[in-house]
Amino acid sequence: MERNEILSQVLEMVAMSYKKDVSELSESTSFKTDLSGASVQMVALVSEIENELDVALMLSDASACNTIGDLVTLIEEEM
Repeated sequence: MERNEILSQVLEMVAMSYKKDVSELSESTSFKTDLSGASVQMVALVSEIENELDVALMLSDASACNTIGDLVTLIEEEM
């Protein structure tokens, strides 16, 4: 799967998990600064990513990602 495809799907999932409009999100969107979500939202996001993209992620690794782009890179490495 191409990075752009992964990014597109991850943006949709982040928008749903964090209740944001996908047009407000980009690869440089910061989880802490821009989304300031609770850890429960990251748990839901990781679960969704695992189900949709058939990839296993460690919650600690995903939580360590600063931006959506970092998360996409992590997913690529795990595929």
